[in-house]
Amino acid sequence: MGRKKGVVEFDETAPDFDPADPYKDPVAMLEMREHIVREKWIDIEKAKILREKVKWCYRVEGVNHLQKCRHLVRQYLDSTRGIGWGKDGRHPSLHGPKVESVESE
Repeated sequence: MGRKKGVVEFDETAPDFDPADPYKDPVAMLEMREHIVREKWIDIEKAKILREKVKWCYRVEGVNHLQKCRHLVRQYLDSTRGIGWGKDGRHPSLHGPKVESVESE
């Protein structure tokens, strides 16, 4: 018995999952959870690569790093927004203050 030769293929699309009734299909719920975790790890690794590029640019450019590395720093900061492991699984755009509807009389 040996392992199969080749590359393991992942389905990169999100599975069919109904968030209104998550326990309707438990297999789809677990696949969705795995998909979310995989995407978060990919985002984290992209941020790590950009961080290494910023470090390299700072070392190479020296005193001119503010002008020469600005684009890398912006990319790094944009890539780090919303990729943490919060308590809730909400999308980062939903983390703002709750807006309550005001009823007019």
